[in-house]
Amino acid sequence: MQTIKLFEGPFHEWIVFGRDSEKIDKIVDTNQYLVKTNREAILLDPGGIELFSSMLAAVVHFLPVEQITHLFASHQDPDIISSLGLWDKTLPTATLHAPWIWEGFLRHYGCNNITYNPIADEGGTLKVDGIELEFIPAHYMHASGNFGVYDPQAKILFSGDVGGGLNSHEDPMFVQDFDQHIKQIKTFHQRWMPSEKAKEAWIKRVRKLDIDLMCPQHGAIYKGKDIDRFLDWLEDLEVGTALRSS
Repeated sequence: MQTIKLFEGPFHEWIVFGRDSEKIDKIVDTNQYLVKTNREAILLDPGGIELFSSMLAAVVHFLPVEQITHLFASHQDPDIISSLGLWDKTLPTATLHAPWIWEGFLRHYGCNNITYNPIADEGGTLKVDGIELEFIPAHYMHASGNFGVYDPQAKILFSGDVGGGLNSHEDPMFVQDFDQHIKQIKTFHQRWMPSEKAKEAWIKRVRKLDIDLMCPQHGAIYKGKDIDRFLDWLEDLEVGTALRSS
């Protein structure tokens, strides 16, 4: 599993874990993110149950596992949070922040010890050891209850499935040629994003943010001008069309 430090400031860091060469071929590749302060940490979309041992081994290179006080799930999909039952045993005093609409579903993965903090539809904020993170609504992008996470200090947006593509572990971690990258993300967005209105609302909301890195849960990370290129491309893309007969 690759690990890359995305941001290092005086008070906190961002680290991405991904491109797991040991995963089963038919399991989609995912990116997991750790936001680490001096005393606490939060794991964003910590991954599927099959990834738990690899994630745990990777994380402990950066901090004692008990320093993880928070988990975040953008929505309910198994590739994002089916490892919950194992994290529940490992971090019994942690808090899971996830959409309120999915609580009854997420508890099927196992949530006996961890505290569930339901995020209201309008979003909210979370302070982790003095660092304030914002929960950015992304409903129907693609899940009916869905959020991203924005860090105004690091200027990083964790965008969940938005911007994602079905990459392999051999692909680079960052977008290198946007025109070529479109081939990896077009069908994904047309099929998984069902609503033009939701798409337009998300783009309008995100354009107001100051972003240096846009980090999806699948595929390559966008930086610099490729963020605007992606937003312009998505704005012109008609979504929810993959099953339409020609």
